[in-house]
Amino acid sequence: MGDDLVSLFALFSPTDYRYFVKELGPYLSEESFVKYKSRIESALAKTLSRRGIISQESAEEISKASEQVTAKEVYEEEAKTGHDIIAQVNMIRKRISDEAKTGVHRTATSYDIVDTANALRYRDAFVNVILPDMVSLEKAWIDTTRTEKDTLQIGRTHLQHAEPITFGFNMAWYASRLGRRILKLREAVESLEGKFSGAVGAYNASYLFVEDPEEFEREILATVGLNPSEISTQIVQPEPMTDLVHYVTSGFTILANWADDMRNLQRPEIAEIGQPRGKDVSRSSTMPHKANPVGLENIKSLWKATVPYMFMMYLDQISDHQRDLTNSGSQRYIPQILNQFDYSVRRATRISRNLKPHVQNMLKNFEMSADKIIAEPLHLLLSAYGHPNSHEYVGKLVDESYVTGEPLTKIILNDKSLETYLQKFTPKQLDIISDPSKYLGIASKKAEKIAALWEQRLGLTAK
Repeated sequence: MGDDLVSLFALFSPTDYRYFVKELGPYLSEESFVKYKSRIESALAKTLSRRGIISQESAEEISKASEQVTAKEVYEEEAKTGHDIIAQVNMIRKRISDEAKTGVHRTATSYDIVDTANALRYRDAFVNVILPDMVSLEKAWIDTTRTEKDTLQIGRTHLQHAEPITFGFNMAWYASRLGRRILKLREAVESLEGKFSGAVGAYNASYLFVEDPEEFEREILATVGLNPSEISTQIVQPEPMTDLVHYVTSGFTILANWADDMRNLQRPEIAEIGQPRGKDVSRSSTMPHKANPVGLENIKSLWKATVPYMFMMYLDQISDHQRDLTNSGSQRYIPQILNQFDYSVRRATRISRNLKPHVQNMLKNFEMSADKIIAEPLHLLLSAYGHPNSHEYVGKLVDESYVTGEPLTKIILNDKSLETYLQKFTPKQLDIISDPSKYLGIASKKAEKIAALWEQRLGLTAK
């Protein structure tokens, strides 16, 4: 254990020693990358065997040897060869008979293996870990949406009190946004493609051995459950991977936006929600009274560290002619992007389940502006009933209320010029003017609608 810790903390990236998601290790680690590349070499050998190009015994030897290759030995061999795929091929070949050696990597170029292995491991990471984690967060947000659908809260625009909403309606906004990213990521994952078209994509090598190289490619990829790129060069078309990272990045932005909002709602002068002390709320190192929302801040911080990689993905869409090496180093950072995102999804889920709305503080904050927020329904109704300049007139009454301290409702009722208009108001409209907490539109119904909608779209079961 001691040696492991020394090795761990000798690493450079905080993703490895601080933000690592253990469940993603089988897909995103360098060891797993080697294993996935071996799976592609094995799929190639099995297809060559089915085509009668190599014997079944040779294919079995190659498959068994491929399973035994480790990242450590590949890297040691690469130090000699200067090429990672040649190194991995050598590690397979050293374990098998001379007859079987002729089948290893036959017809393949390096990126037939690399691009296909990446598509496969990223797909598996999303299907088995990242998408389920996103759904768990979505469930937490849907639960809050439904539980707090009637909890009165002041809405804010430009950081100023605007109109009343409910906290459930507030959370429905985030549940809807995240739900859309989940659907887009499902599509993006299904769109990941592999290739087995050779060094320039024209099937030059495979056409030496088979008459139908495109079908040969499809057979290899079907072995691992992937579809081939419609046309490729030495690399697959980059847009499916770019789309995948785009939806991750935009999903991460939703987390950062939510984290900012929840953090601001915890400010003592607002205090509309709270969190228990623990992993996501810490004391100051010098001020024991403080409750710092470090979990929410960490989500925002990791988002800032991740977003610039999206620019890298756009740059990686460009490759000179049939391929250059300018994406080989940068593409190795995709696992870090995915890990940081999933780490933050998990943290947001834990925080969401522990958030406690402070209903009385929400009501208190609402009441700070309750008298003034009737300005909107008032001017709209006055205009509807014939007032020639209701917006400007009500604005002057609001200013008068601020200056004199007299409630706007009282000023309105004492304004003789408004009597004829107010007499036309319906009981419902008069009720809203006298009780601004009823000026909620359909916030509660909309929150419930969004909760039910995303449960249905994502195949979730209502509580």
